[in-house]
Amino acid sequence: MTTVKAFKAVRPTEESVQMLSCLPYDVMDREEAKMMASGNSCSYLRIVRSEIDLSDDISAYDECVYQKAKENLDNFINDGILVRDEKECFYIYEETMLGRTQTGICALCSVEDYNNGIIKRHEFTLPKKEVDRINNFLYCRAHTEPVFFIHKENNSIDLIVSEWKKKDPVYDFVSDDGIRHRFWVVDDDSVISDITKHFEAMPEVYIADGHHRTASSAKVSEMVGGKDAGYIMAVIFPEDQVKIMDYNRLVLDLGDYTNEEFINKLKTDFTVEEKNCDIYTASKTHEFAMYIGGIWYSMIPKDGTFDENDPVERIDAQILQKLVFDKILGIKDPKTTDRLKFVGGIRGYEYLKEQVDADKAVCAIAVYPVEVKDLLSVADAGLVMPPKSTWFEPKLRSGLFLHMLDD
Repeated sequence: MTTVKAFKAVRPTEESVQMLSCLPYDVMDREEAKMMASGNSCSYLRIVRSEIDLSDDISAYDECVYQKAKENLDNFINDGILVRDEKECFYIYEETMLGRTQTGICALCSVEDYNNGIIKRHEFTLPKKEVDRINNFLYCRAHTEPVFFIHKENNSIDLIVSEWKKKDPVYDFVSDDGIRHRFWVVDDDSVISDITKHFEAMPEVYIADGHHRTASSAKVSEMVGGKDAGYIMAVIFPEDQVKIMDYNRLVLDLGDYTNEEFINKLKTDFTVEEKNCDIYTASKTHEFAMYIGGIWYSMIPKDGTFDENDPVERIDAQILQKLVFDKILGIKDPKTTDRLKFVGGIRGYEYLKEQVDADKAVCAIAVYPVEVKDLLSVADAGLVMPPKSTWFEPKLRSGLFLHMLDD
């Protein structure tokens, strides 16, 4: 049984929403965040990346950073830029990117469900990143950004959402990255009750993106206490609407190998075929596209090189790690190495080619996107996905709603 709860969101006025909202805190570095918020005094980055308002020589993890986030949040509320709803509601959030739409329900999900495995995870978390969001949440006394969850297909919820979307949205805008965002407030008590019951019939939901925020929310719950602290603010999307993009690799050095020697090494475990084209795109699972020395290649692992029945071993990022980075290049841990760079598929194959042509990398290897069903299989097995194997687009826009821990 999955527990969801309506809540009184603090959210922007219709007039301020487009200017206030921003990309999630963890998709840009400090300098990029500062540039994005430049000239915009009410950017939500001043709450989730509040170090941009302080001197560059101050650590992003210094206590004064979190104090500044709280100060900025209080100012936004006092100035009427952010306003708290008067009753507990669910919220429907729709995103449209490149003609594809995904629509989820924003709700509070139970920390107890997370601790008991009803909210299933597929990644490990890093303590330093957890502590950062814990401090942001504690000082602001709020969950300042939602987590991206997935639920399995449910026709009853789909019907409720589609019917409610016939109403006029309270927000409807296109962000600077070209994504359209629409937002509805579900304030009807009977509909809130129906949504709650339909989720109760679900045996599980899954974390798609935001494992650190989820873990941080659970730990903040233990620190704060109170009836509304025991929750995680999430937007829960149906699995058939979610898309995972490719998550590609730039190799910065080949160790002692020349390009020709490296390609020959690959041929032990892969069928390697040169492609005479400007851009070659991997077209199916277990096919990689490699660009090296000005030439594109197709790489397909040979039979018997991985276990097709193992939910983790059959993931392409794992195949690449074991057969190429570990076996040939001696890169044991992709999370800590400085010999690889990871590039979200939103940048495209052209970016990979440009980086190699500009000698910023020796070669690029593009990975065919993971399917959502494979991610769910890994989570169902209680396992973790290989590092840097999923890139979700579109990202949830931050600042559209937050949940006060003292509510």
